[in-house]
Amino acid sequence: MTTADQQTWTSVDKYFDAALIGSDPVIVEVERASEKAGLPPISVSAAQGKFLHLLIRGARAQRILEVGTLGGHSAVWMARAIRSPGRIITFELDPLHAEVARAAVDQAGVGDLVEIRVGPAADGLAALVDEYPEPFDFVFIDADKASNAIYLDYAVRLGHPGTVIVVDNVVREGRVLHATDEGSEGVRRLVDMLANRNDVEAVAIQTVGERGYDGFILAVVGS
Repeated sequence: MTTADQQTWTSVDKYFDAALIGSDPVIVEVERASEKAGLPPISVSAAQGKFLHLLIRGARAQRILEVGTLGGHSAVWMARAIRSPGRIITFELDPLHAEVARAAVDQAGVGDLVEIRVGPAADGLAALVDEYPEPFDFVFIDADKASNAIYLDYAVRLGHPGTVIVVDNVVREGRVLHATDEGSEGVRRLVDMLANRNDVEAVAIQTVGERGYDGFILAVVGS
């Protein structure tokens, strides 16, 4: 990837964002708060956030599950797509990240729709199987890539036929093909699982943009 390539991708994102998303002071403040708190700059872009928002609206989803809250950027976008009694349950390992995210969703006026649970997501999801009475309509997975297969399995168990699942950052600038880091190996385990399951259909889409070269998996739980 050359510098010119990245500059072009970023410029194209800015062009479309200006035309189709526009200025959003709340999202800007969410990003500033995350930066001020020292959170890593790995949240969804504005285009990715609105993509999630539109998927949820199109599916008429009301019960949302998120794995990986970070600073609350994606939670704000998703919460804007639902109404009470709809709800988002989101898991975050780092207490500081969760604190920043709580302030973000409250400032965005959607705090009453978002429940942030702090701790290991796998443990929280296991507890949710017995605790939560209704299946989830939409799941966004954007946490440690090494555990993607575990999170996907719980997403299917906690969903229903038609539940939409999005798993972010699966291309990893192409490292998914051969790299031996835990994240790349975790993505390959996820892909192997999906290739051998009959209860979920999936496709991977590569993307380029202001966040670089990456991609996501879009999956739907079958009957």
